[in-house]
Amino acid sequence: MSCRLQRIDIRSGGSNNRAMAKPEAVRRIKSYSAANGYVYQYCFYELNRVLMDGISAGEFIYAISADRATSFGLRIFVMQPALEAWARANGRALTSSEEYAVAKMRLFQAFDEGVVPRTAEDAAELRLVVDDSNLEELLKSLNI
Repeated sequence: MSCRLQRIDIRSGGSNNRAMAKPEAVRRIKSYSAANGYVYQYCFYELNRVLMDGISAGEFIYAISADRATSFGLRIFVMQPALEAWARANGRALTSSEEYAVAKMRLFQAFDEGVVPRTAEDAAELRLVVDDSNLEELLKSLNI
């Protein structure tokens, strides 16, 4: 039996398959029945680390809708100094999941109070903040 080597043509330019676009993230739309009687829809969109007025904060962005026809981004700012003060007082830092939960509770609080805007323009001006004034209360509602 003889074995003969054969050449295989391989393009030098790499793969002959075009690159596929990355799929969009699947976002789960949730509903929240607020104390004011409205039912809001929301989903978590993204987290950014930002400076707000020169102070470090986690910016949690939610896509929200009050009418199921239009949706827009709403930002919750979790201020880093408040988290650091809580960590010093309690001997441990909050986990990223706990920080997310605090932001979500602040969103629910805004829904219940009826301070959520109806338009993207109004939402861009709204500052929903978790800081020293409300962190402990929000954590208490989470049994933390």
